[in-house]
Amino acid sequence: MSANTELKQIRRALLSVTDKTGLVDFAQALASFGVELVSTGGTARTLRDAGLAVKDISELTGFPEMLDGRVKTLHPRVHGGLLYIRGKAEHEAAVAEHGILPIDMVVVNLYAFEKTAAQPGVAFGHLIENIDIGGPSMVRSAAKNFEDVAIVTLAADYTAIADELQMNQGRLSRATRWNLAKKAFATTAAYDTAIANALDTIAEAPEPESPAIFATGPLPSTLRINLPQVASLRYGENPHQRAALYADGSGLGIANARQLQGKELSYNNLVDLDACWALTEEFAGFPETAVVIIKHTNPCGAATGATVLEAYEKALAADPVSAFGGVIGINREVDAAAAAAIAKLFVEAIAAPSFTPEAQAIFAAKKNLRLVEVKPAKPQPVAKQVSGGMLLQDADSGQITAADLKIVTSRQPTPEELASLLFAWRICKHVKSNAIVYAKDGQSIGVGAGQMSRVDAARFGAMKAVLPLAGCVAASDAFFPFPDGLETVVQAGATAVIQPGGSVKDADVIAAADRLGVAMVFTGIRHFRH
Repeated sequence: MSANTELKQIRRALLSVTDKTGLVDFAQALASFGVELVSTGGTARTLRDAGLAVKDISELTGFPEMLDGRVKTLHPRVHGGLLYIRGKAEHEAAVAEHGILPIDMVVVNLYAFEKTAAQPGVAFGHLIENIDIGGPSMVRSAAKNFEDVAIVTLAADYTAIADELQMNQGRLSRATRWNLAKKAFATTAAYDTAIANALDTIAEAPEPESPAIFATGPLPSTLRINLPQVASLRYGENPHQRAALYADGSGLGIANARQLQGKELSYNNLVDLDACWALTEEFAGFPETAVVIIKHTNPCGAATGATVLEAYEKALAADPVSAFGGVIGINREVDAAAAAAIAKLFVEAIAAPSFTPEAQAIFAAKKNLRLVEVKPAKPQPVAKQVSGGMLLQDADSGQITAADLKIVTSRQPTPEELASLLFAWRICKHVKSNAIVYAKDGQSIGVGAGQMSRVDAARFGAMKAVLPLAGCVAASDAFFPFPDGLETVVQAGATAVIQPGGSVKDADVIAAADRLGVAMVFTGIRHFRH
């Protein structure tokens, strides 16, 4: 028999779990193969209540649980039973001398530290008590000795393991033990990462009964990323690149979106959907229904309306050519009327919080169209890989209201212009720099994205416009360094401009605006997007 199919009999299993989902059924399966069950505390009580014969861990160790349960499994008769190499003469002699019995399987999941840390006002002492010590120790010991021991850390694996035991008369293959060991080390790595990340945000240790204060100020002293792979993608940006999706399991955001139909999501789909959803989220908490159409991470159309259908029609009208093959983000439930209109256009994917059954029935005719339901996620720090390391920054979550604006020209914006300026500013934040956005009445009209010159961005945005630019407003993601950029947007038809301000030439730009008779406001904040 080859090493990869070598079977090991499971005679004794140690079970100690916080999450008891599926525990009893799995333990009953083990018992049916004659496996002796050894357990601790609440796990032992659960098994006994189910009518199973269970040996307490103290019977195995000859030592009582102590220190409020802090010491239960930290004992040579536990770790010796896990770590000794079966068949190795020196090891066999040592365990025989000290009365150490073999443990062939460990079933463990860890104290729910992350759930504890997420509790509002959690006491610091309670947080520390929920750092599991014995569990990770047993997991690592069993995983290291996978040649002889099976380590089970995920309830999702119970059924498959029970099935294999049934097929092999109570034995597990080496391949299975190896796969379980890899999962086990991933489990302890993720657990330690969660602890280190949480404690890293507590500047000074408070008294045990005091609330744990998780600071949001400084970025972590060490960047620790531990995300499980949830999908292997066909390829990356291009067919010669490998790619995979990793997710935090929160159920929030694009990485955890629920796909309702369509082909599998590609790397580029996910990148575009993320850009699309980020812009859609700009309208969270606002009364407007918003629809955003993204192409290659830049918005080619964005609009608000009384209904999803109205907002979609306005967004599409801004640039129907670029919308072909794009992705769409919608901040409201998609109904049948909107679905019927959207279904006429070829798009790769649509992201929304929900779709009515009638809308889903309409979209079902387009088999390749990807529909994804997304739940909003809190803004997260943004990471970018550079050669030799990583960059990390806060999410660009800055918001501007009318009260934040500084009117710097003789002419003030009209109420209609002011509303359009704020709308254009939200869109401009999500356009690659250099960025210029023309907009009017809750509708983008032209977008100049990713140009090396701000004047070229202004020209390109005007060139892309298929709707009249006369009477529109313009937004610039950074200040105008010279009057020429301002003059270009005014020549295109803009009557009001929003920009950060802060250039050494601000006075010249303001003078040009007054000379041209346009209103201009400063935000005091820029939105570079590289």
